[in-house]
Amino acid sequence: MAPQLLYDISDIDLSQVVRDVDFIENVNPHRGHMRLLDAIVYENFDEGKVVARKDVRDDEFWVEGHIPGRPIFPGVLMIEAAAQLSSYTCLSKMPGQHFMGFAGVDGVKFRGQVAPGDTIYLLVKETDFRRKRCVCQVQGLVNGKLVFEATITGMPM
Repeated sequence: MAPQLLYDISDIDLSQVVRDVDFIENVNPHRGHMRLLDAIVYENFDEGKVVARKDVRDDEFWVEGHIPGRPIFPGVLMIEAAAQLSSYTCLSKMPGQHFMGFAGVDGVKFRGQVAPGDTIYLLVKETDFRRKRCVCQVQGLVNGKLVFEATITGMPM
């Protein structure tokens, strides 16, 4: 059976920007090359659902060396982007907390490639939220196709 999306996104306008980079940087500490979220396009904290966008550019630090002549966005950076969105989702509900430490990743499956010029949409569904731990299911989509999925665990620090 084909994998299912975490939730229906057909009514979400993926071209809108609900939160821009400046807002994201007020929640997450990542900067420079390591800020991997370009916009939040949907958020519903009551349901633990957030969708973000990452525009994969041809001038990113990894392009020259990660498969020369055929650059592929590294899977570890897909997971990092998903962890940043998980962090954003959880920290947005935790006033006074400023950092979510990456505590684990489970069930990772890569199902497609991501290349410069692609836009990857990251879907997060929070599945467990506690004062000392947050667990989110995450998926990445390019052109409507699932390219990866995982479960991210974070801890406020």
